[in-house]
Amino acid sequence: MTSFLVMSDTHGLTNEIEKIKKRHSFDFLIHCGDSELDFRSKEMEGFLKVRGNCDFDSNYPNEVIEEVDGLKLFVTHGHLFNIKSSPLALSYRGDEVQAKLICFGHTHFAGSEWIDGKVFLNPGSVRLPRGKYPASYSVLYWDNSGRELNVEFRDLEGNLIEGLSEVYKL
Repeated sequence: MTSFLVMSDTHGLTNEIEKIKKRHSFDFLIHCGDSELDFRSKEMEGFLKVRGNCDFDSNYPNEVIEEVDGLKLFVTHGHLFNIKSSPLALSYRGDEVQAKLICFGHTHFAGSEWIDGKVFLNPGSVRLPRGKYPASYSVLYWDNSGRELNVEFRDLEGNLIEGLSEVYKL
């Protein structure tokens, strides 16, 4: 079983990033942009990370495509795909790179959804959440043998957020 920490839109927070990283043991760390931190900052060490609309360090890539234990990931912030209007452009890019998991931020709304054979995941915002859920991040567990992705959302204290968790069969 492969585990992932996914967060986004931390907007300058450092202590919270470190606290969340230390709380669990993960195989992979993903940050979907708008950290507002230097690409080489100690808080961002170990993350697959992308550039958000509030990130000014040009070392951040606009997207990352990675395969982890048979799971193809596409990570971006979402602003370059007009995610606030529609998931369509993001879905097309996911198809182009043959991703099964699309991680993005930008909207600050936590949630996951199965669309056209792909899981779309927005971990919400650690700093400025929108909608009815508190500040959040996601914890994922990938079982390659069963092709099952377990998606959990947690608040800043590490508590499971009710009503958001999902299990997807890929």
